[in-house]
Amino acid sequence: MTAEAVSPAVPLRDAWRGLLWFVPLTTLWLLLIYRWPAIPDSGVPTTFHQLAAHGLIALGLWLGLEHTSLTPGQRRATWLAIMITDTLWFAVAWSAAINGSFHPDATSLPTLPLAIFLPVIIGAPLLLLSRRIGQVLDATPASWLVALQLYRVFGSWALAAWLHGALPAVFAVPAGIGDVLTGLFALPAAIAVATSTAGGRRSATLWNILGLADFAVASTMGIITSPGPWQLIVPDVLSVGAGNYPGVLTPAFVVPSSILLHVLSLRQLRRLSRADVERR
Repeated sequence: MTAEAVSPAVPLRDAWRGLLWFVPLTTLWLLLIYRWPAIPDSGVPTTFHQLAAHGLIALGLWLGLEHTSLTPGQRRATWLAIMITDTLWFAVAWSAAINGSFHPDATSLPTLPLAIFLPVIIGAPLLLLSRRIGQVLDATPASWLVALQLYRVFGSWALAAWLHGALPAVFAVPAGIGDVLTGLFALPAAIAVATSTAGGRRSATLWNILGLADFAVASTMGIITSPGPWQLIVPDVLSVGAGNYPGVLTPAFVVPSSILLHVLSLRQLRRLSRADVERR
């Protein structure tokens, strides 16, 4: 069973109707955290939306595995291998952020760049080459991996922090706007790909490219504006690379996990396009 086989066909025009209610909700959230900065400063929104995403990944993975031809033992082993790894990764990143391990003066090691890039360097080849992951992707609706990143609208915390003078504009503005746009367009892209058409898959591919471009810009600006050997711009206020909790959890955990979700989505879309060509 392929992902397209379990994705309901929906009118493409519905892809944009979802923004009619999602944009006001995102604007309301931005106003809320700007009015009460103690909300994002508490770390509760960051922890909540990552735990929610973690739970949805766990559920979606299990449902996808149930549609594969794998044995029950293979399904359990695959689910546990992925979810235990992801849970440990989140726990380590969260604990390190709480304990100040990402501060530039905490260690001589580049801990934050390692937290950003090491999971991607290790995880991306495994996700792209694993035959079992391919089976799961074939059995999972393509819209799931796209819609999951609705949580990217929470990146608006960077814009609120900039407005309060807590982050430099050179980092916060492109990173915040890029995250919000990626989160907003996740909904129409997910609905578009659910149409099971080539145009829908192209829309989802472009959305993935937008999300990855956002991370490329945000990571670059974060590195060159943060204290360390790669700092090229010294802003008036400390950037996210200063390692302060909870903001540091965004590059330390949210960024690499989201990049890997983009990698999975692109692999799934490529497999769907190839399967569509083979059916013709």
